[in-house]
Amino acid sequence: MTKTALNTPTGIKVHASTGKGLEIAWLDGHQSLYPFPYLRDACPCAACGSKPSHGSSGVALPLYRETPKPRSVEHVGQYAIQFVWNDGHDTGIYSFDYLREICPCDACKPTPRK
Repeated sequence: MTKTALNTPTGIKVHASTGKGLEIAWLDGHQSLYPFPYLRDACPCAACGSKPSHGSSGVALPLYRETPKPRSVEHVGQYAIQFVWNDGHDTGIYSFDYLREICPCDACKPTPRK
């Protein structure tokens, strides 16, 4: 099966009301479940990909962070989905190639080298 076929979803479910996460069934039969906090932390946008530098004044400490959940989800063409998160962030476009690459299941995790 080609890479394109592996990265082709046959079903997408967004469990926003339960907070379970994003579930994708792939063409090759693989099933992926992405918890919302995992997806929010893996946002592929330019702003999230570049971590701020805090200089010599110290490190900013997060006080409280609401559990990430999408306010809405939209298809982007035939290749991706985009979330509007409850923290207001909305610039990350999650391509199906990227989602398959970051699948958090045990079968997809790289095996450590010995």
